[in-house]
Amino acid sequence: MDRRTTLLAAAEFLAWWVALALLWLILVTAVDTLELAVGAGVAGMAALAAVAARRAVAVR
Repeated sequence: MDRRTTLLAAAEFLAWWVALALLWLILVTAVDTLELAVGAGVAGMAALAAVAARRAVAVR
């Protein structure tokens, strides 16, 4: 993988993570430190799944 492809993949992951984390923040009523950490982690896993799903569909 070249540098441009790596940067594009990282940017896509970051965009998904930001969107999903913001959605979580909108839907949750009270935020404490533990909930913030869990929300960020789950948003990261969901962003990884979204990137993987898009790439799986794009390969076909």
